[in-house]
Amino acid sequence: MNQESLKAMLKAVQAGQLDIDSAINKLRQLPFETLEYASIDHHRAIRCGMPEVIYCPGKTNEQIIKIFERLAQQGGNVLATRANHDVAQQVMSLIPEVQYSQAARAIWLRQQDPQPSNGHIAVVCAGTSDIPVAEEARITAELMDQKVESIYDVGVAGLHRLLSRCEQIQSANVVVVVAGMEGALASVVGGLVAAPVIAVPTSVGYGASFGGIAPLLTMLNSCAAGVCVVNIDNGFAAGYSAAQINRLAGKCTDYAQSHMKQD
Repeated sequence: MNQESLKAMLKAVQAGQLDIDSAINKLRQLPFETLEYASIDHHRAIRCGMPEVIYCPGKTNEQIIKIFERLAQQGGNVLATRANHDVAQQVMSLIPEVQYSQAARAIWLRQQDPQPSNGHIAVVCAGTSDIPVAEEARITAELMDQKVESIYDVGVAGLHRLLSRCEQIQSANVVVVVAGMEGALASVVGGLVAAPVIAVPTSVGYGASFGGIAPLLTMLNSCAAGVCVVNIDNGFAAGYSAAQINRLAGKCTDYAQSHMKQD
């Protein structure tokens, strides 16, 4: 249950359209529901603005499906990350509205009407091989109602490609930069924009990239101020954090505009 659903239910009680016992029954699973193998946090959307997200590795298909169903029953959006094709097909057979991206390995269900953000997030990736991680970030942010512009294959090996998209990147409230190999793209972008940069090192690269350790260290040692770093291949965390930043930027814009009108 998210804030909008809770408000709608309370308004229905206030208007006499829903009796108190029925409302209590709807709230019975808050703040969490305990299954044999999981405690599902149904209260997270109210606290954080995004329902609990399912991390699929280490879970059986049956566990993923049951958790997904329980979250969907609350009426909010649902996201499962790092999902394989087999479990995605099983979830989609039960809930036809579910979507799956094999590249991003993400299963998601949108049940809430989108409320598009004021500004937007730019998701920038160095090479085509980095796109799966970038897509995980994009899908996460979009499910959190954020506008996203994807700018792919603009790595530093062909700097002219990045510079040709510079104006587009500079217009974003926050930039997610996804790169493997040596991971230099985050520092370059950080020196071009006034917005926060969330850097995502990927495990793309030859042996000396050490499965993403090399770009991780490059990004952590960035000489560009304003670059923050998430874990290797963690597009989800980058998309989530970018969405939170863009939401706050939107609130500031709304506040400023309302005061300008009053003045």
